[in-house]
Amino acid sequence: MQELISFLPLAVLIAVFYFLVFRPQQQQRKKHAAMVESLKRGDKIVTNGGFVCEVIKQDDRFILVELGDTQVRLAKEFVAYKVDEMVEQDDSNADSKEEKESKSKHDKK
Repeated sequence: MQELISFLPLAVLIAVFYFLVFRPQQQQRKKHAAMVESLKRGDKIVTNGGFVCEVIKQDDRFILVELGDTQVRLAKEFVAYKVDEMVEQDDSNADSKEEKESKSKHDKK
């Protein structure tokens, strides 16, 4: 019984580590995979290298994108995000920032 109690702190530490590190990574990976699978023709994406491309078509492992006048095959792992998703997040952040600034100006008067 004493040996089991001595392993209890280790088990708690492993559980905390799992819920703080591994689980969020798994959820983020699933969310990214769903976003990549939902890409369709005409969507604008940003690659991990910073290139803004337009999706032409998608197969199992690669996405055919248009980069300027050139069509390029891109591995799905290198899609960072969809452009419209980041624009929506930036807009909501800008709106909340403007509200805070207007409140602080109003409070100073």
